[in-house]
Amino acid sequence: MSRALWQRRWGPDHRRAPKINVITSLSPLPCRTPTAPPDEDIPMTSSPAVRPEIIDFYTRSDEAARLQTTATGTLEFARTRELLCRHLPPAPARVLDVGGGPGTHARWLADDGYMVHVVDPVPKHVAQAAAVDGVTAELGDARRLTAADRTYDVVLLLGPLYHLHDKSDRISALTEAARVTRPGGLIAAAAISRYSPLLDYIATTGITESAIQDGVRDTLAKGRYAGQRGFTVAYFQTSTELRAEVTEAGLTDPRLYGIEGPGWVAVKAIEKYTSANLMGTDIYEAALAAARIAEPHAALTDASAHILAITGP
Repeated sequence: MSRALWQRRWGPDHRRAPKINVITSLSPLPCRTPTAPPDEDIPMTSSPAVRPEIIDFYTRSDEAARLQTTATGTLEFARTRELLCRHLPPAPARVLDVGGGPGTHARWLADDGYMVHVVDPVPKHVAQAAAVDGVTAELGDARRLTAADRTYDVVLLLGPLYHLHDKSDRISALTEAARVTRPGGLIAAAAISRYSPLLDYIATTGITESAIQDGVRDTLAKGRYAGQRGFTVAYFQTSTELRAEVTEAGLTDPRLYGIEGPGWVAVKAIEKYTSANLMGTDIYEAALAAARIAEPHAALTDASAHILAITGP
């Protein structure tokens, strides 16, 4: 398909208002008066256990913008919120957002009345999260949380598993989440799909390069990514592997969801090819609908860029 034809079909001049604004149409929970961030200074040194290239990547990049200014990022954000809202206990409940970054999810949780504390290994993220009304934050490591046993109603791991190459470290992060969660509480852990690099490079046409083909083959075989191109050190999981590790950590009856669904690849390809903002367009709405339709079909879970496991200790 020619660039001109793609732009006629999907470009800015042919965007329409979205039928559903997923981010705001979710029924809000009763709000509370936000609590102030802690008075003490936040230490601006990174967690010594986290690899420096990971800290450097997130210090240089803008994670909040990624989730708010691109169609694929917005799809990830909206679907993550949608899935969490199906399972969250009523507010006010205590939420520990481990690897919560700049507080992107913590912000809407606090607005909805939850008491949210962010733990992140990146000093820049901790400062950003602490500046969000109703959110407190500290520098920390998912594998060694400072929280006492059974103190949170909800624990989110929407990132830490991405950057732990060793299975023992991922199990430690999941076990720590279980330790600090109250009986009957909720744990939500996200992973990047093992197949997302292949699908991503199809969308951006990078798969035509032989060096990228070799890297994708290696990632498909081993799950490990050394961080050479556009991302940092990462580990990509299959849904089967994520389920097994969640279960090994002692968490029961995990429910797995493909976050973006299979349509994210089309959204990314069109956005890349046309430079159009696709948020609110037909193709964005189609991807959103496809993600919901695909949910009950386990064979499609790994077609998402991200996978979400929701369970309790």
